[in-house]
Amino acid sequence: MMLERTEYLDFLKKLKDKNIIKVVTGIRRCGKSTLFEIYKKYLLENGVDNSQIISLNFENPKDMIFNDWKELYTYLEDKLLSDKMNYIFLDEIQVVPNFEKAVNRLFIKKNVDLYIIGSNSYMLSGELATYLTGRYMQVHMLPLSFKEYLSYYGNDNELKKYDTYIQTGGFPYLLNLNEDKELIRNYLDGIYNTVLMRDVISRNNRFLHKSCGNLNKL
Repeated sequence: MMLERTEYLDFLKKLKDKNIIKVVTGIRRCGKSTLFEIYKKYLLENGVDNSQIISLNFENPKDMIFNDWKELYTYLEDKLLSDKMNYIFLDEIQVVPNFEKAVNRLFIKKNVDLYIIGSNSYMLSGELATYLTGRYMQVHMLPLSFKEYLSYYGNDNELKKYDTYIQTGGFPYLLNLNEDKELIRNYLDGIYNTVLMRDVISRNNRFLHKSCGNLNKL
């Protein structure tokens, strides 16, 4: 069962075909990629052909085929249909160096509707604000609210469910672990380590490398 996350889905629906880049940010595993999958299903059910949808997830090895933003842009440009709107979904695009340059070039095309996902620590660090000012709208996605949590389990014994929710949080995948405390703890540890290593440490290392490079030029 996939929860639709109505608030975030409505954000995408309202901006469909609007000349603005749609940006979804949020902590890892809060449901951003699933939101895109639900929205793509919505498009297909409402007159969009599968050939109009181009989707890349840069955490998937098969999509990690680009050395720089120019290669990414050329790949996407070659796939565009000239006579129809093209819906482009770029998931965790921040791993592509200077990704904002590719995004900027895609944005100026009249037949492109662009959607991107990025992990919090990078996407909110200034790249979008610096290079795409006035060209994007952003929604910050959170894990499940308690109301959404109840929509899955039902309203019986709300106090007990609230206690569990407070202890384990609202990451959507936890719904598949049948309240098994050991599995839940293991899963949460994995999220913590991923955020720490990929987002915090990796991001700070890039920042330090960039800063040292600038100092060497002085």
